[in-house]
Amino acid sequence: MNHLLIIGAVWPEPNSSAAGSRMLQLIKLFLSQNWKITFASPAIQTEHMANLDELNITQAAIEINNPNFDTFIKELQPNTVLFDRFMTEEQFGWRVTKHLPNVLKILNTEDLHSLRKTRHEAHKKKKEFNTQDLLNSDHSKREIASIYRCDLSLIISDFETKLLKDTFKIDQNLLFYLPLLFDPITSITQEKWPCYEDRNHFVTIGNFRHAPNWNSILYLKEIIWPLIKKELPEAELHIYGAYPPPKATQLHNPKEGFLIKGWAKNSKDVISKSRVCLAPLQFGAGIKGKLIESMLYGTPSVTTSIGAEGMLDEESDWNGFITNDPENFAKAAIKIFNNKNLWQQSQQNGVEIINTKFQKSNFSSLFINRIKTLQQKLPKHRTQNFIGNLLQHHTMRSTEFMARWIEEKNKA
Repeated sequence: MNHLLIIGAVWPEPNSSAAGSRMLQLIKLFLSQNWKITFASPAIQTEHMANLDELNITQAAIEINNPNFDTFIKELQPNTVLFDRFMTEEQFGWRVTKHLPNVLKILNTEDLHSLRKTRHEAHKKKKEFNTQDLLNSDHSKREIASIYRCDLSLIISDFETKLLKDTFKIDQNLLFYLPLLFDPITSITQEKWPCYEDRNHFVTIGNFRHAPNWNSILYLKEIIWPLIKKELPEAELHIYGAYPPPKATQLHNPKEGFLIKGWAKNSKDVISKSRVCLAPLQFGAGIKGKLIESMLYGTPSVTTSIGAEGMLDEESDWNGFITNDPENFAKAAIKIFNNKNLWQQSQQNGVEIINTKFQKSNFSSLFINRIKTLQQKLPKHRTQNFIGNLLQHHTMRSTEFMARWIEEKNKA
């Protein structure tokens, strides 16, 4: 039986973030093939994490820079290890390689952290993002090194797949485009959605700990929402998200219709009751869960080019409007809110996007077959990845020595 060890940066919380949903999708994909799964993480378990016991997944607490992991991995003997985000590969990858040199190593990037970080820095400096900044970034060097050290990296956005191939010149054999995966939206599903007249107000949703989301909320509060509120004085913006800090709850202002709602027990319920989703993201990477959910629940959206990135083919129309100008953003939000025909067409555009670009059936078998092929031809695959071998040789030694030093320091 195939045995997968997932080393998670955090325990999966599918109701808190797109990353949590993505991890649960991967878990269910492997379970559908009757894989045995062990999930290990150095993070503290939370009340909002997925119930892994219900899925018959073994759970293990592990520690960074602790030799107990060596015993753990040798006793466990998985034939495949999936690192959730490149930081876990940095922390545990050398130990996995040292004790199980023939194990298949997969990196789940979630999004390109280096892209998100570099865009964030550019935004703070009020300058245009450019790929040269990305190439010079220390985060990029770390993340790309991790991609090379793994046998396969899962990329959630086709924009990021192209960036890795064209800008970083990474061999496509090391990459696998695997977006968020869904079953088709059927006419039966659509009939159950609340209609235009039964929906009201605007909504935005996203983990408050995620910097792009927090920045987006401030942007709405300070610039965009006043423009909308001026034209729609009865409208409200309902803001949901996991882990709202005091600085967020302090923005709650019923008089302005700017309502911090906090954690959504059921995102489907709050999104499907809203008429329009607002997501004026100024930086970020990957696929935006709030916009995917808006399409899944029949709610048109207004977002930026960053928000829609990786979610459109050339011939597709957006589930509403895409604009980077705040005044145009507000006008678009008002227009779609007031125009039933436009609202219904936008809703249908979202259905088309989900049903063409994010279909589970289009990717699941391809992914499993890729895993099987790599398992059968792993030595040859690694021979063709000389840069990965080089980085594995040097990085493994330097990371090991650093870890050993920290271990001794912790003992002292």
